Amino acid sequence: MTSGRDIGEVIAGYRPQSMPEAAGIFARRVVAAAAPASVARAKALLWAAARLAAFGASIGLEPDPALLLRSSVIERFVIVGGAELSPASRRTLRANLGWLAATTARRGPRPLCLPRDRAKKPYSQREIATWLGLADAQGSEARRMRVQALVCLGAGAGICGGALRAVTGADVVCRHGGVMVTVGGARPRGVPVLAAYGSRLVASAAFAGAGPVIGGVDPARRNVTTPLIDSLAGGAELGRLDTGRLRATWLAEVAGRIGLKAFMDAAGIVCSQRLGDLVAGLADVDAAEAMGLLGATVA
Repeated sequence: MTSGRDIGEVIAGYRPQSMPEAAGIFARRVVAAAAPASVARAKALLWAAARLAAFGASIGLEPDPALLLRSSVIERFVIVGGAELSPASRRTLRANLGWLAATTARRGPRPLCLPRDRAKKPYSQREIATWLGLADAQGSEARRMRVQALVCLGAGAGICGGALRAVTGADVVCRHGGVMVTVGGARPRGVPVLAAYGSRLVASAAFAGAGPVIGGVDPARRNVTTPLIDSLAGGAELGRLDTGRLRATWLAEVAGRIGLKAFMDAAGIVCSQRLGDLVAGLADVDAAEAMGLLGATVA
């Protein structure tokens, strides 16, 4: 575990090479005042601050935090002084200097970092089977059809929120040896339904006809799924049905089928920030191929 003493020693001993001595003094001063939480963070801030001070000296600016840590100076430095850096390095440089500027200008304690929103935990196959069993145990055919549609659209096609409420029986079709759901809204698309959920969803769609498969008359209303879920009880082991976890169940299943983890491990990718850029240049996959690839066709 890193101690404050270790961080202090790193800051006190920082002597940048090929830079004016004043750049090192400036870096030690502002980083010590910022009190970084780790040695790695301290080193990154020292490097950024020293480069800023060296840039300031090259254009005739004094190594004064009130002057160099202005947003206009930082922006000029990142654009001009960081021109040889990669875009990612320039973004990091700007973020570190912006943090230093905000920290040195602040009076009083630093705000606590908010926790990052993490992916929800998928349901296990046993839990999904229990939810479907509860659907089968509902007291009326209408409720049975709606509850099983809710589970199948979430865990079988990853649909939740407003898109879930808007799915009608007419949006569920049999195609290319499997079942597909047409999703409207902000991201219109066709979603292949995992084969294990196909027959149940088709039955619910047939019962709903042209109406919403999970019930209600107006998809814009936000209380359609709540009464449906509130009446279900899986005991202390299951808790309340969570449509976000149903979607996570589908995401995990499909990710495993297409080998996403093997791809990310091999590519050294640890987050999905750039995956959208990568797939934007790939050829579109037709419906028949998507059905097989995503596990929606019956073997």
